[in-house]
Amino acid sequence: MKQKHLQHLYWRASFGIGAKEITHLKSEPKSKIVSKLLLQSNTYEPLQLDLSEFLEVKFKSNKELKEQFTALELQELKRKQQRKVKALNYAWIERLRQPTALLREKMTLFWSNVFVCRDNDIFFIQRYNNILRQHALGDFRNFVKAIAREPSMSKYLNNRQNVKRKPNENFARELMELFTLGLGNYTEQDVKEAARAFTGWSFKRNGDFYVKEKQHDFKEKTFLGKTGNFDGDDIIDIILEQKQCARFICDKIYTYFINPKIDKKRLEEITAVFYKDYNIGNLMEYIFKSNWFYNEENIGVKIKSPLELLVGIQKVVPVTFHKEQQLIYLQKMMGQTLLYPTNVAGWKGGKSWIDANTLMFRMKLASLILNNAVINLEEKGAFEDSFEKYYQKTKNSNKFIKTTKNWEVFDVENKERNASQLTNLLVLSKLDKDTEAFLESLQIKSNRNFCVQLMSIPEYQLC
Repeated sequence: MKQKHLQHLYWRASFGIGAKEITHLKSEPKSKIVSKLLLQSNTYEPLQLDLSEFLEVKFKSNKELKEQFTALELQELKRKQQRKVKALNYAWIERLRQPTALLREKMTLFWSNVFVCRDNDIFFIQRYNNILRQHALGDFRNFVKAIAREPSMSKYLNNRQNVKRKPNENFARELMELFTLGLGNYTEQDVKEAARAFTGWSFKRNGDFYVKEKQHDFKEKTFLGKTGNFDGDDIIDIILEQKQCARFICDKIYTYFINPKIDKKRLEEITAVFYKDYNIGNLMEYIFKSNWFYNEENIGVKIKSPLELLVGIQKVVPVTFHKEQQLIYLQKMMGQTLLYPTNVAGWKGGKSWIDANTLMFRMKLASLILNNAVINLEEKGAFEDSFEKYYQKTKNSNKFIKTTKNWEVFDVENKERNASQLTNLLVLSKLDKDTEAFLESLQIKSNRNFCVQLMSIPEYQLC
C-alpha cells in the first residue's frame, strides 16, 4: 500500500500510524492489511476498574444505606463514585492510546456517540461502555437489543418509569429518532405503540435485566404497519426490517469513517451491504477494502475530533500526565469529554469542533502537552470571556499543564527523516500556500521542534 493510503486507513480505523509501522506494512497488499486489522479486533477485552470498595453498598436498598451511613458519609460515597467515573475516562483514553484491538476501540468511540448515554453510577456506566465495546463489530440487531436492556440507558431515557398505566415515550422516541431511523421515518402513533411494547422493562439492583410483567402491556399494538402482541424485541426487529434503518446507520458511518460530504451513490452501496445481515464487521471490511475509500477526495478532509487530536499526538510522542485531572480539562476545553455527553443527541462533530476559541486552543495543544507551554490570554485575543475565566481557573488551580514526554520513541523512528518526510508523516491534507511559506521560513533546530511546529498548523487539524 502507498504510505498515504496506509495513513488514511489507520486514521479512520484508529488514531494514526507511526513511521515504524508504515515501514513494516507498506509492502503488504491492502486486503491483507485490512484483514489483519479485523483479526486483531476479533477479541473483546473489557475495560475494568477495581470497584471492590463499592461492593458493600452497591446491592443495599436505600433504606439499608440510610440506616448504616450518615448523610455526610453517603455524600462522600457519591463523590467517590463520581471520581471513579473520571478514572474510567482516563482509563478509556489510555486504551485508545495503546489499543491491542485498534478497530474495535475506534468503533467503540464511534458507537458512544450514536447510543449516547450518561450515568454517574460507576458500575452501570462501566458496564455500558463495555457493551459498546463488546458489540462494536458484531450483529447490529443484538447490539440494539442489548442497549435497550442496559440499566444506564434505562435510567437516562426514563424507561424504568415506562409502565402500562402511564407509558413513558422517551426511550421509544429516541430509539427511532437518534438510534435507528431518523426523524420523519415514523409517526407519533408509532412512538406511542413502541412505548407500550417497552412497558415493564426494568433492571435489578445488580443491573440484570428483567420484565415487570404486571407493568407490561400485553395488548395488541400496531407499529410501522404491522399488528401483533409486540414486546420491545419485536419492535426492534420491525425497525430493522426497514431499509431506512441500515441507511441511517450507514449515513453516520460514512461521515465518520469516509467523508463528511456524502456521495449518495456510495451511501446506497454500503447500505445494501449492511442491510443484508446487519453485520458491522462485514460492513467495515467492505468499506476499507473498497478502492474508492482511498480516493483523493476522501483523504485529509475530516476535522479531527478532540479525542482524535489528543490521542493522535500521543501516538507520535507517548505522554504521561502528572495529574490525570488535566486530561479532563483538555477535553472540556475542546468540547468533547468522554462519558459526559452534552445531551442525548451527542456531539455534532465536523465543523462544530471548530470556533474562534477551540481552534486557538487546538493549535496550541501540541505545545501545551509536549513543551509544557501555557496560553498567554493577553496575546491570543480571540477567546470569549467565559472561556478565558474557565481557562484561568484551571491554569491557576492545577498548574496547567505538566507531562512527561517519551521523545526517545519519536527519535528512534524519525532520526533519519528530513523536514519533507516528517511533514508527509504527520500531515495528510494538502498544505495551504501560506503554511508552506511558514514551514519553509522556519529555522529547524531539531526534528522534535519541527514535530511540534507541524502539529500546530491548521492542516494538522484534519485527517
